[in-house]
Amino acid sequence: MEDIHTVYTASKYCNVSPKTIINWIESGHIKAYKTVGGHRRIKHEDLEDFMKKQGIPVPDGKEALGERIRILVVDDDPIIVETIVQALEEDEHDYEVISASDGFEAGIQVSHFKPHLLILDIMMPDIKGYEVCRRIKTNPETKETKIVVLSAYLDDERFAQMKENGADACFSKPLPLTRLKDEVARLLGLS
Repeated sequence: MEDIHTVYTASKYCNVSPKTIINWIESGHIKAYKTVGGHRRIKHEDLEDFMKKQGIPVPDGKEALGERIRILVVDDDPIIVETIVQALEEDEHDYEVISASDGFEAGIQVSHFKPHLLILDIMMPDIKGYEVCRRIKTNPETKETKIVVLSAYLDDERFAQMKENGADACFSKPLPLTRLKDEVARLLGLS
């Protein structure tokens, strides 16, 4: 995955604004593709080819990229997913964020993407939030994954039950994005 740039990482790599990268993509100067969630992604080699053609200095080696913190957002509401993903992708910590819209896809992404943090809506039709938390926290390969639970129906009893099953933080919808971003950074040891 480190060979793929988000608009934000491409902007840092080129030392320009994210809007400039978007303009270059939309005008056809940089090859890019869109994820299922509608986010632009650029292959590292395509970005460097563009930079060389334009005379933009290329940083030495791929160490300029570094490993990014991976976050998986699981919610069946595309507007909520888009809002959270966009807020986290634009964050100063440069997270790599993907989403899943159902429990099956989430299970696949947890095992393949190996997120450092999972943002999980526990009120989806095919997800038993308590069970998802328990499985992640009892699996040796995923037990370090931080879990942030979202729900429109989170009362004190459910909050306590989610904590008992491994949730690291719980939020009620409607979503307080600033608090969510602060909590994500805190759980990941970035603040």
